Amino acid sequence: MTPLGDEWVVGRDHELALLSRLVDALTTGRSGALLMTGGPGAGKSALLEAAARMARRSGVRVLRCRGSEGESGLPFAGLHQLLRPFLDLAEGLPARQRAALLGVFGLDDGTPTVSDPLLTSLGALTLLSDVAEHGPLLLVIDDTHWLDLGTLDVLAFMARRLEGEPVALLLAARDTAVPAQLDRQVDRLTIEPLDPAAAGRLLDHQPRPPAGRARSRVLEQAAGVPLALVELARAVARDPAAAHEDALPLTDRLEAIFAADLPELPPATRELLLFAAAAESAELPVILSAVGDRATPDDWLPAERAGLVRVDADRVRFRHPLIRSAVYRAATYTERHTAHRALADVLVGDPDRRAWHHAAAASGADEEAARELDDSAARAQRRGGYAAAATALERAARLSPDPTVRAGRLVRAATMAMYAGHPRWVGELSAQVATLTDEPALLAEASLRAGWALAVTTRFAGSLGFLLPVAEAAVDEDPVLTLDALATATTPAYNSGAPEHREKILRIAERVPPQEDEIGRLWALAGCDPVRNRARALAMFARAWTDPLAEPGARPELDLPLARMVVLGGTAWVLDETAEAIRLLGAAMDHLRRSPTSGANATVAQALALALYESGSWTEARAALDEAYGLAAEGGLENVVVGAPVLRATLLALRGDTEEARAAVQRAVHGIDLPNCRSLQVRTHYALGAAALAEGDHAAAYDRFRAVYTRQPEPEPLHFHASDYYLADLVAAAVRTGRAEDARLVLDTTRRRLAEGETSARLTAIVHRADALLAEPDDAERHFTAALADPAGDRWPFERAQVRLDYAEWLRRRRRAVEARPLLAAALEVFERLGTRPWTDRTRAELRAAGVTPASPPAGSADSLAELTPQQLQIARLAAAGLTNREIGERIFLSPRTVGFHLYRIFPKLGITSRAQLRDALPEPGE
Repeated sequence: MTPLGDEWVVGRDHELALLSRLVDALTTGRSGALLMTGGPGAGKSALLEAAARMARRSGVRVLRCRGSEGESGLPFAGLHQLLRPFLDLAEGLPARQRAALLGVFGLDDGTPTVSDPLLTSLGALTLLSDVAEHGPLLLVIDDTHWLDLGTLDVLAFMARRLEGEPVALLLAARDTAVPAQLDRQVDRLTIEPLDPAAAGRLLDHQPRPPAGRARSRVLEQAAGVPLALVELARAVARDPAAAHEDALPLTDRLEAIFAADLPELPPATRELLLFAAAAESAELPVILSAVGDRATPDDWLPAERAGLVRVDADRVRFRHPLIRSAVYRAATYTERHTAHRALADVLVGDPDRRAWHHAAAASGADEEAARELDDSAARAQRRGGYAAAATALERAARLSPDPTVRAGRLVRAATMAMYAGHPRWVGELSAQVATLTDEPALLAEASLRAGWALAVTTRFAGSLGFLLPVAEAAVDEDPVLTLDALATATTPAYNSGAPEHREKILRIAERVPPQEDEIGRLWALAGCDPVRNRARALAMFARAWTDPLAEPGARPELDLPLARMVVLGGTAWVLDETAEAIRLLGAAMDHLRRSPTSGANATVAQALALALYESGSWTEARAALDEAYGLAAEGGLENVVVGAPVLRATLLALRGDTEEARAAVQRAVHGIDLPNCRSLQVRTHYALGAAALAEGDHAAAYDRFRAVYTRQPEPEPLHFHASDYYLADLVAAAVRTGRAEDARLVLDTTRRRLAEGETSARLTAIVHRADALLAEPDDAERHFTAALADPAGDRWPFERAQVRLDYAEWLRRRRRAVEARPLLAAALEVFERLGTRPWTDRTRAELRAAGVTPASPPAGSADSLAELTPQQLQIARLAAAGLTNREIGERIFLSPRTVGFHLYRIFPKLGITSRAQLRDALPEPGE
């Protein structure tokens, strides 16, 4: 039992110690974030209150916010609660942040602006950072599961960017309703039921503790839930016979206990409580106005004495959300209807809340109430509250008497949920449309949304089950829709790797006559068979972007529409036009960072990371992966949430951090059905194979690389595109483990298959390297020289360096050390720049064997850069370019204080002491 002011917290010593450390860290300028989860009545609110008292005693300012079920559909309602005391300071924010933040509250100057969720989040973070200049802040958020989605997105954004800020985030949520935005972003503390001893001590501290059989029954029924212990003890004290009643489900029993106090209250008090429960806004003047002359402020007193509510100034709060629920459920339908109607009548100046109360007061279908919610959704959409818009449209759909109108609103709700980046919600909304209408256009649009929702998870077959029928059905009547559906379907078909899906996409695409816009066909051809369709796809690519790489410094891609830019970037990547892919996908990310489509941001960022990795820009690839993962985790885009860590693990393995790489892979693929996600499965095998190779375990490496091909008499690639890039690594491991014949079978089958189409310079070099490693001594050299012959191979430096190393080893074994030396020197330069320690060590050993003492790497250069995180490198480059901390913060969505914090840590890592030295300390990007 721990004393805290005038209250006692029993059985929570461990939890209180953690909270104390969080507050102590704040007082020394360190940030933190903690999410407490537990069932109703577990004591989360009491612990939040305890933490707030600790903070105040330590001189830490506390800002509070509480989710409300009734306001969960109002965009940014929770954020407004949190920031309201300091909104006057928003005038000091940068103009774009100020406009975005105040705009979501309807407090802007009325100038039309494009809503930008990232700028809104950054504005909130910068405002809190400015407030924290005057002392540390503890943000205490209760009932997080009832916060609106806009507020949750902002809190998740801030939780990832608190480093360097004297700000801590402490949240509480029901364990069955943890918001997805926070599920992976914040450390979690589970509030378990009290153990029997602690439960008994809590009962002993009640005013009239139960005894004997009554005590046993209370302990049994409460099951360690503190709120249940307290309330059941009160019930038994009021009616000792209650201890002998049959057991009820705990939540129902608690709600029944809370409602049991109501009959004893005066009618006017009960009516006030009902109106407060229906309003959920805690605004006393609104509640009193709605009740009218049937009650006065004095009528709150019995409810306060009963411990049901607390009235402070102009606000009223229920002691616990379950009390509000019990009050609301205890009322009759007519009483609830009357309360909502009266509240709607007094909320004339608040059309959004008025619309929701009209909806709650509706008896069945009500088109007028549905139209009000529709209008509310439009206002939320203009403010960037896409999740709130989706919520309002979903409720409007339920009120719509016309099934076709209802279906249309559900489709629009699914579209808003897609923009908000919530794929599971999109799927739920889309699934309802087919039961309401047979309108082909609505059904097709719903299927497209449902297909998108599954495509960004790992349920690729389900996604294609929606998209391919739409594409096939529309071939004759609406070929544009067909190509749109095929373009969406190609991505899950690529990720799945299953041949039947790709073959069907290509068959449907061939039935579509030529269209003015062929971008969907281009992606279908390239994404489903990049070898057989390479020549045709490259010709279409050239027509779609007529001026690729026109002049040094030119950026023709910036003039392309965003959707075309993304498709062209993906096409360039799959065709091994890697430089063009980086330019196009990089430009697309520049656009997307200024838009609210977080789902698209994550998938494009991951594609960009893959292209950067293949081009040897590994530090930039890590930064893109971090961005992709953060965005995907917010939106539930499972494919990226898994894929980004797998690629990050590959980079770790290649740099020799093998244990960390394996752990990262294990975490990433836990619970994922990899055989149905063949692209992920192949990349997982490679990451683990690279880790084994880095440790010199060639047998384990071979097993992993061999797994990317089947064990049939004529081995097939596990994934039609990804597998072949690891062919030479498979052969290299096979040669070292006596499995050359098995590897030769894979190579011969692969060579025959690739001969049916046209291979890129990259894939051609990989096949030649594999041929060289398996060739007879007199035949190997021509394959090595062929693998190095095309200058285009320098676009993939790690792969080119591996060929040089293999060739040099072959030369040295034939006593041609002089010829091996330049190859080894060139390979060493790449391996050192990329930080691949195992390959660097092997190359240095070969150089010494060739009679050369390799020079030590430049002091501090590669090692220093390796110590920087991707975000720190990005900050360093921007600072070197002359941007201020505030300008950098706006660019990468951090507060100026956090930027300064990172620079403080960057300088010693680079061996410098001032901002002016950054330019000389950093290599050019891509070097």
